[in-house]
Amino acid sequence: MNKAKHLLLVEDEPGLILTISDRLAAEGYHLDTAKDGKTGFDMAKNHSYDLILLDVMLPEKSGYDICRDLRASGMSTPILMLTARSQIIDRVLGLKLGADDYLCKPFDMNELLARIEALLRRIPSAEPSLPQGSSSPSGSNPVPGTSTETRRGVETYTHFTVDFQKGTVESRGVVQNLSSQEYKLLAYLTRHPGEIITRDTLLDAVWGYGNETTTRTVDVHIAWLRKKIGDSEPAPYHIQTIRGLGYRFIP
Repeated sequence: MNKAKHLLLVEDEPGLILTISDRLAAEGYHLDTAKDGKTGFDMAKNHSYDLILLDVMLPEKSGYDICRDLRASGMSTPILMLTARSQIIDRVLGLKLGADDYLCKPFDMNELLARIEALLRRIPSAEPSLPQGSSSPSGSNPVPGTSTETRRGVETYTHFTVDFQKGTVESRGVVQNLSSQEYKLLAYLTRHPGEIITRDTLLDAVWGYGNETTTRTVDVHIAWLRKKIGDSEPAPYHIQTIRGLGYRFIP
């Protein structure tokens, strides 16, 4: 299955480019590379890729700007950001702009492969990337979820309404689009009301990582999802933190 996957790496460190290229080639992936942000953005916009590996600090155009502009154009290709920045706000920014996940440098190649495989496996229904100016057959934004979720339609909870067909939430009169991972996270939580759900369970069910991967991705996505559904900190109503265990969704 890997042999058919076409990936784009946008990275300016020659050594890392070589290391990643060699390993992905050995795993059967087809990889294109770009060494600056402008070239990477043009390649991502004009070619169809199954996944984009995107460095944050790039010459000419930053990874943040690339991610933002690709999502603004309607592209739903999974994006895994590679960042040397350790501050949580830097990682949150990438996710807020539309990245599906992040990996902090330096990283283990086995973890990079696990993240790639998980994103490719867990986003099977994402629409193919469309050239600039194109639109999906329905004329609407691609819905970042499974056909099971899109059949759920509109659901109303205490402080928000979610439209699973459109991939949007409305809270206090404000309508916002959900990212692919936010969509699947909310879908999973709303299917298990009142249950205590561990981070490992969410990593396995939503990201496909399983218990062998340590990541704060869940916490970051929970934080941004809370903002979109109108959950107020420090005592959110809908998505409650159960200390030492995980999270619980209250309708």
